[in-house]
Amino acid sequence: MHLAVLLLSALFILQGPYLMGGDHPVPLAADTDASKCIECHADKTQGKVVHAAVQAGCLSCHFVRNSARGTRIVPKNARTETLCGNCHEDKKLAPSNKPVHPPQTDDCLECHQPHTSANASLLKKETSGDKNANLCLECHTKGENVPEKDSRHAALDMGCATCHITHKSGEIGKQDAEFHLTKTTPALCLDCHDVKDSSLLKAHDNQPLAGADCIQCHDSHQSTTTNLLQANLHSPFEAKLCDTCHAPAKDGKVVLTQPDARAVCVACHEETTKKIESAKVAHAGAQGDCTQCHDAHAGKAADFLKPDPVGACLTCHSDMAEARTTQSVLHDPVFKQGCNVCHTAHGGEREHLLRAEIDELCLECHAPTAKAQKPAEGFGETIFGGAVRLPAGYMDKVERIQVSRQGLGHPVFGHPIRGTDPRDKTKQITCVTCHDPHAGGKRLILAEAGTSRALCKLCHKEM
Repeated sequence: MHLAVLLLSALFILQGPYLMGGDHPVPLAADTDASKCIECHADKTQGKVVHAAVQAGCLSCHFVRNSARGTRIVPKNARTETLCGNCHEDKKLAPSNKPVHPPQTDDCLECHQPHTSANASLLKKETSGDKNANLCLECHTKGENVPEKDSRHAALDMGCATCHITHKSGEIGKQDAEFHLTKTTPALCLDCHDVKDSSLLKAHDNQPLAGADCIQCHDSHQSTTTNLLQANLHSPFEAKLCDTCHAPAKDGKVVLTQPDARAVCVACHEETTKKIESAKVAHAGAQGDCTQCHDAHAGKAADFLKPDPVGACLTCHSDMAEARTTQSVLHDPVFKQGCNVCHTAHGGEREHLLRAEIDELCLECHAPTAKAQKPAEGFGETIFGGAVRLPAGYMDKVERIQVSRQGLGHPVFGHPIRGTDPRDKTKQITCVTCHDPHAGGKRLILAEAGTSRALCKLCHKEM
């Protein structure tokens, strides 16, 4: 028995370094020629598609590292994004505020083989076919298991690359960059759909289509309704009562039943019109054409904001559009849910069209006892007495702050969040004394401060 143990121990001592993952079974010189590697790893040079780096030599990507423990073959960079970026400059990550395909920030090898592949671009699988064959469908479920009564875009069968460029990035807020599209809509749609096609025109009540943005009415992948229609449909459009708003087209142009779009909307939305006209604080954007902000037919959100609840506001509010690209931390309600979470877009009673006074507004979500309500109908959850709808489970993920009845306790125990602002005796301390409600540094610290210590020094000069 003792002899067996000794033999096993000797075997472990001799082979131990090579049994560990990443260790090389034989010693190698640090400048070993690639031909030596190929003696054992010929399979890395053979395949339908071979990585050009293989031809450049194994040491273009790997190090030979020798130590007392043995020889290890390691990549030159621990992060594959950095390693691959040494050659693939065009695929390098854009700045953090640019939209990128998430695997780019994690690991190139989630999608690509490093040496050889049976697929173009060294992909692990094709970008078309069913879930078993399609690489994209390992993460994305669009178009999968669509119920019989729902609709599915036939373009999905042509492959994801028909509409998407995986590594495409660009200006945040731009449709083609946000969704990595080959081009923006409607030009993308018109690659397949002819606006002069008689059946297409008939389906759209013979209205002109050339200038329409198809995805305002249609979902580009799948829908719970027929004809890929968006989940949120304007009632006249849903009921196919086109003549409520439209007269027959003339000379290839849309003709309305009223002198202008606002007059058409007022005919039904009288209550909203009164609110706009009687608001103590008016919103300039609500005074004109309603279709500047809302699509008249359908949309991704219940209020048909176009192109979405965030983009609708950024069209005019260029300072927020700039913050979206320059600040490191973006407040989720502003840049994901929509400005309507905190502001009343048609006019209001408070400065900046806020739904509540500043602290009460913030504590609607961030108070320890903040709680969402279940809507009377529909999906998600609501706050502000049902005035704002959020995705289901949203409030469970919001960070809460601890504040005493005396207005103390944030960011540290005993710190005031109310009272006179020491920097300006004419103002009161509120959440925005330290935080930017839209975008800023870590934890939305004011951009002018930059760091939490610098922020504290704005008031505490002795620090």
